[in-house]
Amino acid sequence: MLRADLNRLEGFMLALPIPAISGIFLLIIIVLMFLAASLRIVKEYERAVIFRLGRLLGAKGPGLFFRIPMVDVFRKVDLRVVTFDVPKQRIITKDNITVDVDAVVYYRVFDPIKAVVSVENYIFATNLLAQTTLRDIIGQVELDDLLTKREELGRRLTEIIDTATDPWGIKVTSVSLKDVSLPESMQRAIAKQAEAERERRSRIIMAEGEYQASAKMTEAAQMYERNPVAVRLRELQTLTEIARERNLVVVTPSAIGSDLAAVLGVVKRGPVSREG
Repeated sequence: MLRADLNRLEGFMLALPIPAISGIFLLIIIVLMFLAASLRIVKEYERAVIFRLGRLLGAKGPGLFFRIPMVDVFRKVDLRVVTFDVPKQRIITKDNITVDVDAVVYYRVFDPIKAVVSVENYIFATNLLAQTTLRDIIGQVELDDLLTKREELGRRLTEIIDTATDPWGIKVTSVSLKDVSLPESMQRAIAKQAEAERERRSRIIMAEGEYQASAKMTEAAQMYERNPVAVRLRELQTLTEIARERNLVVVTPSAIGSDLAAVLGVVKRGPVSREG
């Protein structure tokens, strides 16, 4: 059956004149070329914004889509998170210090139609906006805040740039300050300031220690003044420690011995109550 059909087709082709056969092959080639030019593939993380005769048709993707050659034009938009470095900016801070600051911006396209229709080049526009916003914000803060509050400044930059790019279909997820460079003279001044601060804290700690030691010594002196017996015992304890450390025999005057006997007697007898 199949062989018979092939034979009939072959006979039909042989019966056709050569110009007709050439026309059929040409038509097949044209159809294949038309299909090749009409079918396009968009990846999972891409969208194709299509214009037909200059008018917006919509966004297609992901997957295979059809367009009319020479009638439809399209532009692919990447939906993944993209990063770019903000070129180093020389900025004068609020306290008139010149610094060089660079940053990195993370963003993504959440509306491909807005990104194509609302702005000519959303990548260039976002980069330029990040530069101007960085200069404006850093110019409003002092050097100390710039050095110690980078995360807070990054969040502030993110909020401002994200609000400005929202009509373009751009979502700014994060802005981070990469580096803050100071002039050499300012670096030396900051180093001297840090050294002076460390010395000041060291002196405060030493003064507090001396104050606490003197307070304890004053307290001990007042206690010894109220209790002469404790003074004698302390003297004897000191003599004993010296003798033990140096392997000496300590000979005490008779007055000290009498005092010791009196002290021991007082300790043994304890307080005597008098009734009268």
